[in-house]
Amino acid sequence: MAAGVPRIDGLESLGNPLEDAKRAAAYRAVDENLKFDEHKIVGIGSGSTVVYVAERIGQYLHDSEYSELVSKFICIPTGFQSRNLILDNKLQLGSIEQYPRIDIAFDGADEVDEHLQLIKGGGACLFQEKLVSTSAKTFIIVADSRKKSPQYLGKNWRQGVPIEIVPSAYVRVKDDLLEQLHADKVDIRQGGSAKAGPVVTDNSNFIIDADFGEIKDPRALHTDIKLLVGVVETGLFIDNASKAYFGNSDGTVELVTK
Repeated sequence: MAAGVPRIDGLESLGNPLEDAKRAAAYRAVDENLKFDEHKIVGIGSGSTVVYVAERIGQYLHDSEYSELVSKFICIPTGFQSRNLILDNKLQLGSIEQYPRIDIAFDGADEVDEHLQLIKGGGACLFQEKLVSTSAKTFIIVADSRKKSPQYLGKNWRQGVPIEIVPSAYVRVKDDLLEQLHADKVDIRQGGSAKAGPVVTDNSNFIIDADFGEIKDPRALHTDIKLLVGVVETGLFIDNASKAYFGNSDGTVELVTK
């Protein structure tokens, strides 16, 4: 460990065991996977755990042993939040249009099954997240232990599969999900008290959340949803992640690999 980078086992508590777990998972994922002499283009995802990924890379930036190498990293965001994380930690910002091939990407997940299949999109960035993650040679998940499914996707994450859709197709897609794919429930995600009407993604699309219960074959379900007219992308991330780091409330980190 570099002299100017805090050791994980010596960190002061953030005062919240869940945040401590997220930080431990993110820091360890960066420490064990970011190759400073090889990786140049780094994807930075969205969500509360990825905050600590950007923070950890920023710590290396300010360490004399690594600063020159880290200052040359180009960090690719998956949305507005991750763009701000990159800038807040003084990292160099790039775009997927400029750098369509990414060396390594870090992101969170809403749920992860035993085969490292994922549900993502709870934060409404799923298309950008999938674009970045599938453009990366190595894709690493960081999360707290609540996101680990004991078996099937849909067991812990009950809000449904996020689906990004073309706005004009929302009625058609909703009907097709119910009638053709037999979803239990389909909702257009609403903006909440701060916004009247649906959530609008960074790509000016809508998000539908479709509940299929426990998903025993996420690959087949992803394919079926993608074939519906009006669907841009699904929040089922299939055969993409190579490792997942789960932070536990006792400060330990569980690593799951394929």
